[in-house]
Amino acid sequence: MAVTSAALPRAKLLETKLSVPIKVLDKSFVQLLVEEQRLSLQVPDIGKPVFINFSSGKYDHRRKFGGGKGQPLAKAVGMKQGHTPKIIDATAGFARDAFVLASLGSTVTMLEQSPVISLLIEDALQQEEMEDEVRHITQRMTIHHANAIDFLSTVQERPDVIYMDPMYPSRDKSALVKKEMQALHQLIGPDTNSEELLSVARQVALRRVVVKRPKGAEFVGNQKPSASIQSKNTRYDLYVNS
Repeated sequence: MAVTSAALPRAKLLETKLSVPIKVLDKSFVQLLVEEQRLSLQVPDIGKPVFINFSSGKYDHRRKFGGGKGQPLAKAVGMKQGHTPKIIDATAGFARDAFVLASLGSTVTMLEQSPVISLLIEDALQQEEMEDEVRHITQRMTIHHANAIDFLSTVQERPDVIYMDPMYPSRDKSALVKKEMQALHQLIGPDTNSEELLSVARQVALRRVVVKRPKGAEFVGNQKPSASIQSKNTRYDLYVNS
């Protein structure tokens, strides 16, 4: 964990919470960079630190130009006039899909097993400098640092939809995306439980489970879906309960 001088008190709290030492910034390692106003992830060879800002970049672009409720993701979770599902995103990652779903009106509970990624999301949700429209969206989003299988096994209020995006090698050719995925792999590790997670999710979701997959990828655990929705590079496998 690297830290700027002004953010030292905050870093001390995180040092205890994460059980990781405070060190000088070293760009040859993946490090959590603690600044007074923001948390970010320093990833080797990327250059600028990676952070989450729901008001800019891909988040802002998808909110404005993603296609609304007509886009494949919205169709996959069953959004339609008169029905906006409550969703658990069991594999939050950088919270991009969760933000899209919340921007379309859903209440989204995010689960993330990496404590560092969970902190980045939590930090982004608490940013003071945020457009009013974006803040209204993020108020429908909550983050839990949790093992998804454990969380779902004890959840009190069953969601309409459980959304899964299991770790998978990125097909995006850009260096930035490749490095982001490398950072996720280092922090989260390889996907070893998506088959079990899907089985548990299918027992918990009231309406359906949606699994995001690269186009052409095998079904998770060879569990054949009820249907699939395709986009250019992505497939959404639907496991419909009702």
